[in-house]
Amino acid sequence: MSSASPDLPDPQLLAIGMQIRRLREERGYSLEQLAERSGLSFRGLIYIEHGQRNASTLTLLRIASGLDVHSGKLFDGRSHDATDGLAPEI
Repeated sequence: MSSASPDLPDPQLLAIGMQIRRLREERGYSLEQLAERSGLSFRGLIYIEHGQRNASTLTLLRIASGLDVHSGKLFDGRSHDATDGLAPEI
């Protein structure tokens, strides 16, 4: 069980969302453009980028495809600081 407040996004989801945003901005895509390229809704992408939605595996694969990156790249920006104390590394 996470110790995060219900009002605050989960640190791991926020780290993934921040990485998605960074990759999107590096490519010069607006949220609307990434939504169209990935087949997702604009609002759904906002929630994911802000760590407010736990995206499914298929959704993350669609986002990676829309960004033209390997899906693992979405996790490159995950900060170890953001996950400290939540779960042991495997």
